[in-house]
Amino acid sequence: MNMRIVSGLLGYLTLFTGAAMVPPLILAAVAQEVDGVAAFLLSIFLCVAVTFELERFGGLQGKDNVGVRDGIAITGLGWLMVSILGTVPYLAGGYLNLVDSLVESFAGFSGTGATVFADVEILPRSILLWRSLSNWVGGLGIVVIFMAILSQLGRGAMFILRAETTGPTKDRQMPRIRDNAKALFRIYVGLTAICAASYFACGLDIFTAVNHAMTTIATGGYGVYNSTVGEYGSAALEYCMAFFMIVSSGSFAMYAVAVRQGVGVIFRNAEFKIYLWIVAVTSAIIAADLFLEMNFSAEESIRGAVFHVASLSSTTGFVAYDFDTYPPLSKACLMLTMFLGGCAGSTAGGLKVARIILLFKFVSSIVKQKLHPQLINPVQLNGKTIDDEIVYGAAKFFFVIVVMDILFAFVMMFDGIGFVNSVSVSVSTMASVGPGFGIQGATSTYALLPTLSKLFACVFMFLSRLEVFTVLVLFTPTFWRSTNGW
Repeated sequence: MNMRIVSGLLGYLTLFTGAAMVPPLILAAVAQEVDGVAAFLLSIFLCVAVTFELERFGGLQGKDNVGVRDGIAITGLGWLMVSILGTVPYLAGGYLNLVDSLVESFAGFSGTGATVFADVEILPRSILLWRSLSNWVGGLGIVVIFMAILSQLGRGAMFILRAETTGPTKDRQMPRIRDNAKALFRIYVGLTAICAASYFACGLDIFTAVNHAMTTIATGGYGVYNSTVGEYGSAALEYCMAFFMIVSSGSFAMYAVAVRQGVGVIFRNAEFKIYLWIVAVTSAIIAADLFLEMNFSAEESIRGAVFHVASLSSTTGFVAYDFDTYPPLSKACLMLTMFLGGCAGSTAGGLKVARIILLFKFVSSIVKQKLHPQLINPVQLNGKTIDDEIVYGAAKFFFVIVVMDILFAFVMMFDGIGFVNSVSVSVSTMASVGPGFGIQGATSTYALLPTLSKLFACVFMFLSRLEVFTVLVLFTPTFWRSTNGW
């Protein structure tokens, strides 16, 4: 691993983080938020200082080529460093203590959307904007946005792109890595702008529309009101939000191809079609359950079901009604969609629908081979044969996620939290959802968690955003040793 290159690129990332703090600084100055101006000035100064120190130690030169190990280090350490720097505005402004600042920042950049603020409505607008920006920057991926701006980085750049995009398959739609990153970034910005305009048309003011648009497309779920979407009581807004949350659950690479080849690409994508079926069937079950068990009207049942299935399956976590009061069947369905998540290559968290498809087809293939030992029955997706390595990778990831869920639940039970609450918080955190059932509830916060559980929540949000293996490899001794070919 070339520490000079890694340090240089990490320096650029810290400078990029400081640049992301400029809009909240400007807003704080315009709104005459003295504490906010001081907090963001200090935060930007710290980012510049860290950049200066990293650039003194390293930097890119001439024909430097980023290796695979360099890519792993840049992705993992970059996410960790940016998330830590993101705590400074909360801490310097006196809004949160150190542990809570870490939780808020990690939850923001990871797209989990969990919060430790008991009352977000008393926060200055600059802090609300920073929370939404952290969601938005982390949604597509800090390094992907960074790569869209930076020049070609070599073969290691492909690993960086793969580490940032989620799912078992990472389709490369263009020959150059930077072109891929730029295409994803353009789609991301375009959808955010359309979403903000739609929310404005639904009656939100410009500030609220932009904030919610950023956290919708990023599937982060940070809002500007304690009751999030329930504050507005608007059916049109809820249906509009549900639409954009479902859109954000689709692969952004798929949308980039659709721009060039037509919308037919979207409707031919097997994973996205199955995701839509999951949303439709689950919404129908929940709507019927609400209508029969809670005496909701037909329209209220359908709206509540569609909105919350879209919210939790996309792992956005917006809340229009306290779904923790729903009947057991409805809560079980919502928990399932939360665990499954959206599509590979989307901003959604969770296991990913593509992995579920591959695992089901893998099991089916094994059963058929038991009956017909000579049968060759490869796993296929979207008409393409999937390599065994990718299929086995999906199985390994499923195993690791289940183990991580159990481990985090045990940590919280050790910390004094009950079994049901521990499982709920664990699944919600690992799926990058935020809201859940029990102690953190639909509209409650992570402020109720003990300190140890909060610290472990940061670790598991970090692991889940980078899909575990990119982070775990940093803890292997051989990673830091010099090896030929790396």
